Amino acid sequence: MLQCTAVTPVPYAEALLALATMEGGPEHAPDVLDPDEFLLCELGEHDESTEHAAHLWAADISDDDQDLWLLWTGTGSHRVYHLATLPVCPARLRTLATGTVTLCAYFDHHPAPHSFHVTDPLGDLIT
Repeated sequence: MLQCTAVTPVPYAEALLALATMEGGPEHAPDVLDPDEFLLCELGEHDESTEHAAHLWAADISDDDQDLWLLWTGTGSHRVYHLATLPVCPARLRTLATGTVTLCAYFDHHPAPHSFHVTDPLGDLIT
């Protein structure tokens, strides 16, 4: 499945606050984000009823795998977004022939499919 191509500007002030206050967040939040940064939805293609999602930060705490995500719907002036600290998806893809294990890079209970089944056409084109 191809990756969704929705893009959104980062709500800078809200994202800085979320990064600065999250447990396991960065030491200096402004080093992580640029004020004019845009994020691409990381999920597989989906319909308009599903929220777009972009990963902002992986918490640096050993007890609890929680990542900060920007979730949004709509476009332009009708865009509605929220920042959420969500648990990591527990799904794993095991390749028996090679013995490799690939972790899903999304949040728990994300819309299907898992990240290891999503291909990035832009990334493939650049490569």
